[in-house]
Amino acid sequence: RNAVSAMHRNPKGRVGYVSTSPNRQYDYDHRYDMAAFFDKAFIDRKLQNLKAAYEDYKEPASVYGGPAVIMTFGEVPFTPEDKENAYRFNDKQQKLYVEYASESGKITNQYINPLERSFTAIAYPVPEIGENFEEIFDEIVKVNTLDKHMYHEIQQSLIDALDQGEYVHILGKGDNKTDLMVALAPLTDPSKETLFENCLADVNIPVGEVFTSPKLIGTNGVLHVTGVYLNELFYKNLEIHFKDGMISEYTCTNFEEEEKNLAFLRENVLFHHDTLPLGEFAIGTNTTAYQMAKDYGIEAKLPILIAEKMGPHFAVGDTCYSHAEDKALYNPNGKQIVAKDNECSLLRHEDESKAYFNCHTDITIPYNELGLIEVVKEDGTKIALIEDGRFVLPGTEELNKAFHE
Repeated sequence: RNAVSAMHRNPKGRVGYVSTSPNRQYDYDHRYDMAAFFDKAFIDRKLQNLKAAYEDYKEPASVYGGPAVIMTFGEVPFTPEDKENAYRFNDKQQKLYVEYASESGKITNQYINPLERSFTAIAYPVPEIGENFEEIFDEIVKVNTLDKHMYHEIQQSLIDALDQGEYVHILGKGDNKTDLMVALAPLTDPSKETLFENCLADVNIPVGEVFTSPKLIGTNGVLHVTGVYLNELFYKNLEIHFKDGMISEYTCTNFEEEEKNLAFLRENVLFHHDTLPLGEFAIGTNTTAYQMAKDYGIEAKLPILIAEKMGPHFAVGDTCYSHAEDKALYNPNGKQIVAKDNECSLLRHEDESKAYFNCHTDITIPYNELGLIEVVKEDGTKIALIEDGRFVLPGTEELNKAFHE
């Protein structure tokens, strides 16, 4: 169950078996209560006890395959207030927290083999989502059980185009200021290799995305969303700048004081790191989920599990293949997925503490804020995938049938 003691509380949010929170502002105010005692001696003792606990349970840990998770959603969206008297980590404690996250991750991977661990997750609404709860529940069941065979073919059309690219250019429209060039890893043998995974609801349910680990060098520009919920917190005008794949600037407009905006993002998106890499670039294809959410006005209430399939998304932090980069993976067409590393994760061979960040936060641009996604080939020619929020690549037109005004 979710930890109650400040000693074990996770600042990223409630983890484990939980009920609806009676006071989410209270949860937010007290997420860093450990700052009252968080020092080097404490993390050393906590790591020592973690290792001892794994030693006591090393046999069940060795056969642990990962969680099967049923998530719920539908609570009224929450925008926290910034309380001056709430505990916060100082600069030294922030560095210690990053160190603890890294070391505890290493211990976990000693006892639970990441090459033999996976997960599966699905989400359903709760009655608080509104008066149309039963209708919405039925629609979510439909979304969760879409025909993966149809999506396999459509998504393969996207991948075939993406595999030809040196970059992908993403451009927002209207109030969305996104203008980002995502560099792609090179392909040695396109007949046998691919850059993007064809995701078909075998792990993340529902179906509907293709994703890759971008090349960091050459990934430059601005990612912007007018409003987005990440880990149950709302971000207004979230703006992140990338230089060679690493976050160089960030801001939002949640608070009048810029200092508070920067602190809010550092705590809840960067998780006290000075910077993070762009660990994942994906194109969501679940237009059915997108239109359903608009029809019922529940876009802000959807969990990232569904929302990430409703447009292109970008994850800051580790890649999707963290600690499992050397495991061979293949798409349904038999091609091996080779883009599983980036310039950070490759450092695991020299210094693991520099390779992993122990976080992964997905940020989605909805179709209605999307002006263009195009593949840029080495010779400068371009292949348009999405224009003005609609799929235009031959073989993907079926996805547009879900849209209506």
